[in-house]
Amino acid sequence: MGNKTKRMKEAAYYISNPDGTVVCVLCPHRCKIDEAKCGRCRSRMNRGGHLYSLAYARICAMHADPMEKKPLFHFLPGATCFSIASAGCNLSCLNCQNWSVSQVSPMEIPSQTLLPEDCVRLAKKYGCRAVAYTYTEPLTYLEYVRDCASACQEAGLKNVLVTAGYVNEAPLRDLLPFIDAVNIDLKSFSDEVYRKVSRVRLQPILDTLLAMRDAGVWIEITHLLIPTVNDNEQDFRAMCCWLVTNGFADSPLHISRFFPRYRLQQLEPTPLETLLVAKQIAEEEGLRFVYIGNTSLPDVGNTYCPRCGKRLVRREGYCVSQAGFVGVCPFCGTSIPGWWT
Repeated sequence: MGNKTKRMKEAAYYISNPDGTVVCVLCPHRCKIDEAKCGRCRSRMNRGGHLYSLAYARICAMHADPMEKKPLFHFLPGATCFSIASAGCNLSCLNCQNWSVSQVSPMEIPSQTLLPEDCVRLAKKYGCRAVAYTYTEPLTYLEYVRDCASACQEAGLKNVLVTAGYVNEAPLRDLLPFIDAVNIDLKSFSDEVYRKVSRVRLQPILDTLLAMRDAGVWIEITHLLIPTVNDNEQDFRAMCCWLVTNGFADSPLHISRFFPRYRLQQLEPTPLETLLVAKQIAEEEGLRFVYIGNTSLPDVGNTYCPRCGKRLVRREGYCVSQAGFVGVCPFCGTSIPGWWT
């Protein structure tokens, strides 16, 4: 899988200043970075007035995962994807479940070199139909994701992005031609909550969603409901209304149950009733495919026809039963959006 040589690659998306500092313009933070220092993502370093990606090809995690784990329910159901990650994130979420790899520099944890061509080879070796850039924040090592995704595209593999979506327009525009599907973590519809919990702003995430929609990427959305933090029903209803109004009525919404993590260990898990009420609100607002995750509640992971109500896809954990379903309801003929085959 390649040697253990630690690689640094010059990053794109930065401005060099006469005083030796650089300004990273990959994301809205626009970090001004001194010599030998990194930006807030911990993975982009100023060396001699040039910005380098510490994360390029430096992989801290790789697994063959079910597509449903991303979660993606309407994109190649039952398929396996080759999931990879490098360390770093440009958010600082108090509830992060992968904080041991997202809130550190790529230099601080064990890693191995995985060049784009090696990524393609391993994905095919393990029988994967897609490569997923996931676990941390892949947009912080966008140059590597773009190179891998390009190589995968040429090899006939699909590319999946699992992201919080905090990125500037130009870098995202460069990446999207190589991305087939995305699960975006829409954490709240309150800018105050975003600033308090994740230290970012809401609007850039909404802009990312719109750009992905316009690029024709298949989009699914995850919303983690955290008690006392983002479980305000009014905000949740406003979020669902915005999604429907802006063309996301057919984008599956995954309402996820919170469990105490990282710096929010004092909170309780999300009550099951809160999840069920949220699902009802989302459907009332016009979202046609609403799922509940991180729970053993029955039937909340199945896909039903929004017209006749018949079950089309059954899910138990990561096990999927389609019974020949290929995107059209066999009972009433309704087309179900997604990549089913």
